[in-house]
Amino acid sequence: MTLPFRDINVQTASDAYIFTSPSSPNAPALAIDRPTGDIRLLDASLLSGKRVSRITSIAGILGVIQLRLDKYIIVITKAQPVGRLRGHMVYKVVSTDILPLRERQVSDPDEDRFLNLLRGFIKPGPMYFSYSVDITNSFQRQAQQDAESPLWQRADDRFFWNRFVQSDLINFRTNGGRGQPAPQPNIDPYILPVIFGMLEIHPTTFKGTPLTIALISRRSRHRAGTRYFTRGLDDQGHAANYNETEQVVILNDHTTGLGGSSWQQQQKSSSLADGVGKEMQILSYVQTRGSVPAYWAEINTLKYTPKIQIRAIEAAYPAAKAHFDEQIRIYGDNYLVNLVNQKGREVPVKQAYEQVVEMLVSRPQEHVQGDQRTDEKFHTIETAEKKSQFDRLHYIYFDFHAETKGLQMHRAQLLIDRMREALVAQQYFRASVDSTPGNNNKTDGGRLDVRSLQTSVVRTNCMDCLDRTNVVQSMLARWTLDRMFIDLGLLARGSRFADEDAAFELMFRNMWADNADVVSNAYSGTGAMKTDLTRTGKRTKAGALQDGNVAVTRYCKNNFLDGPRQDAFDLFLGVYQPSAGGGLVFVDRRPVLIQAVPYIAAFGLFFVLMGMYSPRLPDAAVWPMRLFILFWTGVTGWALWFIFNNGMLYVNWPKLNPRPWATEGYHETISRVRKDKILGPLVARHERGLSVARYINAEEGKKRIE
Repeated sequence: MTLPFRDINVQTASDAYIFTSPSSPNAPALAIDRPTGDIRLLDASLLSGKRVSRITSIAGILGVIQLRLDKYIIVITKAQPVGRLRGHMVYKVVSTDILPLRERQVSDPDEDRFLNLLRGFIKPGPMYFSYSVDITNSFQRQAQQDAESPLWQRADDRFFWNRFVQSDLINFRTNGGRGQPAPQPNIDPYILPVIFGMLEIHPTTFKGTPLTIALISRRSRHRAGTRYFTRGLDDQGHAANYNETEQVVILNDHTTGLGGSSWQQQQKSSSLADGVGKEMQILSYVQTRGSVPAYWAEINTLKYTPKIQIRAIEAAYPAAKAHFDEQIRIYGDNYLVNLVNQKGREVPVKQAYEQVVEMLVSRPQEHVQGDQRTDEKFHTIETAEKKSQFDRLHYIYFDFHAETKGLQMHRAQLLIDRMREALVAQQYFRASVDSTPGNNNKTDGGRLDVRSLQTSVVRTNCMDCLDRTNVVQSMLARWTLDRMFIDLGLLARGSRFADEDAAFELMFRNMWADNADVVSNAYSGTGAMKTDLTRTGKRTKAGALQDGNVAVTRYCKNNFLDGPRQDAFDLFLGVYQPSAGGGLVFVDRRPVLIQAVPYIAAFGLFFVLMGMYSPRLPDAAVWPMRLFILFWTGVTGWALWFIFNNGMLYVNWPKLNPRPWATEGYHETISRVRKDKILGPLVARHERGLSVARYINAEEGKKRIE
């Protein structure tokens, strides 16, 4: 099995960047020519006399990306050890560098903006990798793979976060390049798969028993983006904010330290008395989350609650079919837990989901259960028939907000009770490590001897797949962990780990709250709501106040800052690919007066404050200053009224991949402004720098969806 190099030196020369591994001196060197970007493999022994200007050490190659004017190599300059999984070290990307293939003499605004987007996206992004274990796949999928394949070929395409920027290296591996036309397997050690999400590893004890517990959330690279700019499904059936979360428990793992190699630690630990006769056991439980599988969007207009737009369900049927075809193929039966509200603005989204399920399932049978709190406490859709694979869908609606209002979050347990039979039948993955001499080796640490498989998955969603989803997923994980400990003999039947070990309970709560914050930050730009419940086990007034702060912060970020964040997602993941001929991509194309209104509001507010707090002479007349303040108060009020009445013009929209509904809303709003008797004549009818072709393409995309 070929594994990625753990140490790579980069030699910077005038005609190429050359990558070599000091620990593998006989391995071919990777050369990326400057400025063409051509890739070659060289004999490393022939490079000793080559003149280079700089040699640096890196942790890996994140990828290669083409921007408007040049190609750039993104390298990982620093990686922080997070912990060991089954003896294999996992790292977090801490810092990166971007190496240009061409030294630019003249600054280009668009190129600089692209680079700033990349740097701003990569720096805070929680990205993880391992040189020796495939963290893109759950342990259950790992057990079913060919362990002899290169690490990147085993990676789950959904969670291979840097798959697009690795395209040049992968294409060279598959097809070869100039002067080397055949497939090039020797490049495999330079291809390093990375995941985006959350990963925590905790070596701990439960009631005195040593174990390791880990939590991994893998974010899909398909339809990735920000909260209001990425909802529902795309045409290929990929869901927005799709995450797979795996909770892992490892028993009798003596390789959990941060020092030394995993193989050295395994050999050392094998001589320990407490390790004799005890096989390593791995238990894992997988859940998923993803946006409601339909064509829908929330349209920002600066109002606190955006308008919901849902396309025809019939149009979304092929995409929903593709989505659940993949989910069933990978996970088996899908239990679709829907937590959106049954009243108010979220109702159309709930109804759209139910219509999608009814279209997919053969002869769907609905059952609605109510009580004194709500008429629709539970709503299930499933079938007893097994005519098609989509009959493995089981829809379960739970009115989360109605049941838990008044800080009564304990009532969410009703959902777990309702699903108990399905959870028992679902099982979880369990395996032991075959440590016999013939199967133990330095690369995989022993073959997995599977004892049980997880046969289904719970797919949870709310509107954002964040706050309500986090609470329910942590409760499902808690229920399953109790079951694991009972099966392992660490808990008596009917007991709960929360009552047996307070320190372990605190660690478990904080781990899941951290997961909630990381997933939420990636999508909404803020930490999660309701984390007081996850961290402390109860809903508090302080937590409710913190949720209010999060809500206000989300409003500001989602309306005024998320456009560039969405552009960065689209650029890094290859949804938008810059072209050499495209210029003025980031130009503000709104009429000058429209752009000026926020400045008018700011100046007006400044003059009002200046008039109110400026010292006045004792004999100065009062009325002139009052009129001055009244005038600027009116100007400020008008400017603010105009901004919020025409919010579509002031949302910071994505510029690289315009949303069709955003383009349509912009044109409707600007047309309405031009019809205004006062402002209409002052608003220019020609928007300087406007690329009509981009809007035509967006409209064509909208028609295809319809």
